[in-house]
This record gives sequence, C-alpha cells and structure tokens, in this order.
Amino acid sequence: MTAVRSVLRRPAGHFAERSVAGLALVTGAGVAFGLLLMLVRFRWSPLYSADRAVAEWFNDLVAPHGAVVTVLQAVTDLGGRPILIWLITIAVVGLLIRRQPRLAVYLIVTGVGGLILDPSLKTLVGRLRPIVDVPVASAPGNSFPSGHALGSFVAYGALLLVFLPAMAPRWRRPAIAVVAALVAIIGLTRIALGVHFVSDVLAGWLLGAAWLGVTAYAFRLWRRERGRPAPPLAEGLEPEAGHDIAPAPAEEHVLEHPRSAVAELLVGWVLVFGALYGFGMYVSYHADGTFLAALDTEVPRWFAQRHTPALTELSWWWSKFGDTHAVLLVSLVFCPLVLAVWRRWRPVLFVALAMFGELSLFLASAHAVDRPRPPVENLDGPMPTSSFPSGHIAATICLYAAIAVLVMARTDRWWRWLTVALAVLMPLGVATSRIYRGMHHPTDFMGAILLSALWIGLLYWVIRPNADVHEGNRPSIESEDVHTLDDELVRAVRTE
Repeated sequence: MTAVRSVLRRPAGHFAERSVAGLALVTGAGVAFGLLLMLVRFRWSPLYSADRAVAEWFNDLVAPHGAVVTVLQAVTDLGGRPILIWLITIAVVGLLIRRQPRLAVYLIVTGVGGLILDPSLKTLVGRLRPIVDVPVASAPGNSFPSGHALGSFVAYGALLLVFLPAMAPRWRRPAIAVVAALVAIIGLTRIALGVHFVSDVLAGWLLGAAWLGVTAYAFRLWRRERGRPAPPLAEGLEPEAGHDIAPAPAEEHVLEHPRSAVAELLVGWVLVFGALYGFGMYVSYHADGTFLAALDTEVPRWFAQRHTPALTELSWWWSKFGDTHAVLLVSLVFCPLVLAVWRRWRPVLFVALAMFGELSLFLASAHAVDRPRPPVENLDGPMPTSSFPSGHIAATICLYAAIAVLVMARTDRWWRWLTVALAVLMPLGVATSRIYRGMHHPTDFMGAILLSALWIGLLYWVIRPNADVHEGNRPSIESEDVHTLDDELVRAVRTE
C-alpha cells in the first residue's frame, strides 16, 4: 500500500505540468468545448430549441419499437462506467504483468481524469436531462456533458493509443475507424434513448478529445525527457513495446488442425445432446416408481417445508453466483489475465467454448425435454426455460472446472488447489440453492453434471488447452513475483 500511495502522490504534479503544456496543442477542442459550455450555461435559445427538437424526433422514432430500445440499451452499456472501468483495470494489470508500467500509469492517469471531469462539470453546469413524451430509459444526475460520450472517447482512445503498436500496420487504420465508429454510436444511443441532448454528447466528445490530447502530449514529453524519440500518434505511444504487449506474440496457430477440430466438436456436441436428451426424457417421463422419481419428489418437498427468511435470502445470493451475469463477469476477468500471463489464445478459446457449448446444450436440451418445474413453490417465479437440466448449475460447473483445468497445469503453487475447491463448492452451493428455491429436481442437477463432464472432457481432448505448457511455454510473470507490481508502478513515475 505504501508503494501505491507513493504512485498517487509523486506523478500528480509531474504529469499535471506536462498536461498544462499539452493544452496548447488541443486548443481547438478546448475552445469548442468552452464555447458550447457557455452557450448551455447561458441558455442560448437557438441551441435549446434545436436540442429539444432532436430529442422529440428521436423519441417519436424509437419509443414505439421495444426491440430497437433493447439494442440501443445494449450498445449504450459499452460506454458505461462498469464496462470502461473493467477494460482499463484489466489492461493496467495486463501491462504490469508484461512489464510495461509506463503505459499502465498512462491509462490510470487518463482514466481517472475522465472520471473526475464528468461529475464535476455536471455539478457545475447543473443542466437537467431531456423530458420526452414516452420515456424509454433513465439516468441519474445532470445532463451536461454526456458521461458516456466523454468516458468512451477517453477510455477507448487511450486503449487504442496503448495497443496500436501490437497490431500489424495494415490493421491500424481499420482499428482507428472501428474505435471512432464505436464512440460515435455510443454517443448517438444516448440521444436516441432520450437521456442526453445533442449538445451534451458533442461536449462529451470535445472534452474527451481535449483530455486525451493533453495526456498523450504529456506522455510524449515524458519520453523526450528520457532521451526517447516521440513517434507519431498513428504508431501508438510506445512502438518499441509492440511485441511485449501483443496478446500472443509467439503463437502461430491457435489450433494445429482447425477444420478437424471443428468437425470433432460438432460431432461431439450432437453426441452430448443425445446423452442429455435420453437421460432427460427418462427421468422426466419414464422413471415412475424408481429411486430417481422418489428423490425428485421428496427432496424439493423437504426443502420447501424448511423455508425461512434467512435461508431464502442466502439461497438467492448463492443462486446469483450461477446466473449469466456472474459467470460472464468471472470469465471476463479470468480470460484476459490468462492471456496476459501465458501469451496464448488457446486457453481463452477453451473457456469461451466451454461456456458457449454449455449454453447451447442447455437451451437445446431444455427445449427438447420440456420438463415442468417441481410441484412446490417456485421462489423465482415463472422461468422462460424448462427444468431439465439446470443452466445455473451447468454454467457454474463448466466455468470453474475449466479454470481448474488451466490453473492446475500452469502453476505448482499451493493456491492452485483453491481452484479445485471452487470447482466443487460453487456448483454444490448453486445446486442446493436452486433446489431449495423449488426451481429444480435433483436429477436436473445430475443432468447438469452429465452435460459439464461430457462437454469439458470433449473440449480437453480436442482443444488441448495446456499444450503450450507441455511444450515449455513460460509465464510472463511468475507467481512469486506478483508483489513486485507495485514497485514496477513506482519506478515508472520516477524521474531519471
């Protein structure tokens, strides 16, 4: 913690001085933002009339179409704080693992600056959000400037400047175009959803451009002070770091025989589905009078008779560990870290296919078997899918089993056994909570185990996720070196 506090103290003045000097090179964006701020602050009538007219036009266009609203909300989330903070955090950790602390400091300072500018200016201006006839979305706080427009410009722009050197030259212009299009679309969704005026979004873009330009120029001065050339921004901030920050610089092919692997996975998927369908149909409609039927009847009833407010609350939280959001969050943290440490796409492909295969097998078998929920109180209410197999349990097993398979082969440290413990305890907790809540039979749990065991086993045989370890691939940072990350960050901001 001492090292982190030192990082926060020492570079503040150093970096701010460079930012003031860099402001001269972003005068255009700064002046335009200042002019727009004054027009909004003094309530210039033509601007307010145009803003309201556009807001009403978009509301009339979007409000009648629920599917369009859903798509717009999904796109606008890409510019929200949770996604942007996750991207910057994962990138910073990955850069530290790859021994690039200067770039990590740049992302931290640029990202934190964007987070500070948005709420402070919203408070200063105090502009209310648009009022439309048919509200389709809501957002807290004031309106000017758009935090999504500002944050997406700063975050995606900074990430682009950092990782441009890792791309082949022919892909750099397309990458710039994609990022520009993404930032533009995010801003437009804020207008279309009726939570920002056009001038709010324009102000967010202008302020984002100004701040990004200031920090990029400051980084260039930082390089000059250390005797390094300052390359054009089209080449990224540190071109010489391209190889080190490339996701998998030494991986020529993700799979040796991709066509045969795809064929094997497709055939295997069909066989796993067949096994699930056969077991599901048997326990759902043909197991009367057997031990499995008695188990499916008595266990949910036993749990239903023991409901208490405290246990019901606990079961709700445990159940959440197996839902789509929790599983996706763990995957989106684990996969980038594995990629940063081991510099191979194959482990990431293994996890991605584990989750995609689980989801498709669950949906297909649930639709084919169409098993009713247990005849007890269903605490989660009506669900869009049937009872067999449990998607929560299957997703939890596949995720944590895949993590354990990768970690156990890649380190000999004692904590690798924690992944095995999680692969056992997490599914058991989720299964108990789902049965307690009356959402699944015990044989639905068995179906989830069958799905996960067959699918993970098939993936392990086809993908060979740990092949790079057996071939001698070493991590970018050893587990015993993790404590040095703070020191790397401190050294990055010290003057030489």
